[in-house]
Amino acid sequence: MNTVTIIGAGLGGLTLARVLHVHGIPATVYEAEASAGARAQGGMLDIHDYNGQIAVEAAQLMAEFSGLILEGRQQMRVLDPDGTLLLDQPDDGTGGRPEVQRAELRQLLLDSLPAGTVRWGAKAVDARSVGTGRHEVTFADGSVVATDLLIGADGAWSRVRPLLSDAVPSYAGTSFVEVYLYNADTRHPAAAKAVGGGSLIAPASGREIHAHRESGDTLHTYVVLTRPQEWFAAIDFTDPAGAAARVAQEFTGWAPELTALITEADTAPVLRPHFTLPHDHRWDRVPGATLLGDAAHLMPPNGEGANLAMLDAARLGQALAAHPGNVEKALSEYEHEMFPRSQAVATEGAEMQELFSRGTSARDLVAMLTGAE
Repeated sequence: MNTVTIIGAGLGGLTLARVLHVHGIPATVYEAEASAGARAQGGMLDIHDYNGQIAVEAAQLMAEFSGLILEGRQQMRVLDPDGTLLLDQPDDGTGGRPEVQRAELRQLLLDSLPAGTVRWGAKAVDARSVGTGRHEVTFADGSVVATDLLIGADGAWSRVRPLLSDAVPSYAGTSFVEVYLYNADTRHPAAAKAVGGGSLIAPASGREIHAHRESGDTLHTYVVLTRPQEWFAAIDFTDPAGAAARVAQEFTGWAPELTALITEADTAPVLRPHFTLPHDHRWDRVPGATLLGDAAHLMPPNGEGANLAMLDAARLGQALAAHPGNVEKALSEYEHEMFPRSQAVATEGAEMQELFSRGTSARDLVAMLTGAE
């Protein structure tokens, strides 16, 4: 194994590069973004002790990771649309899902890599086999890189995936509308009180409000709507006030402290449609190439995406280190474990989404979370 090329500097690609580095295997990561700070990296992530934290341990970064944890953010509240508090689970410090800011976790991984590992401003546009397990990647600037091992960690619209699979993402039936409220305790006190110190879920049939308290007194809200893409296309998101008002109409009659999370937003609403690959997506072994994260098993948000990508990366890196003279054995071992793991998570997430689309209420959610009949 002479050259290892990773496409995509998200959490999965960077975790793989780090685990390989720990084992003395150099790799190069190519990323379309111009720099580490070229765009916002999203909000908080709960990194689970049964997948994401295993990857952090494999990357030998647990001490540094612990310094990123936002204390108290594992608190979870469930509210009825009328504002009734149905569940308030405190963060007692014993949970296995500590919250960190995605951008800070990404920066931790970047800082752990040798200088020059990530090539910024390198947008992959095509990948092709050149025989004997080798591949070439073409970038938007016309440059071409040949590699002995190619890993697609490049997300939903992966340019590497077509080498292995004909699968194309399809709309999952739901979308987020994302907004932020800043200085919430002083400027948006009712909404801040509703969210509490961690996260809030307020579900109803075909629509939900999720909010998280992030660092710096910021509330990050995801409005979840089960609507066709055409419904969203009819909203003019270039008119922030109008778009927020239209989305808020879907929550007419809800408690004002909940709708304030939409109507009082300090940022323009951002539409984030959800796409999915088949739950049982897999491919026949292709010499010298594989996928991880969303490139391999795209699914609607269910709290597992980043964790799965990182665990994929850790397992792949460990397999390559365990079989230094046999890349194909390493890739087969990795895929044999990854396929059923991702299928199980995707199936469980789809079942939960179906429950809510059929009308699961806040009280039903509390019953599921607490094990009540």
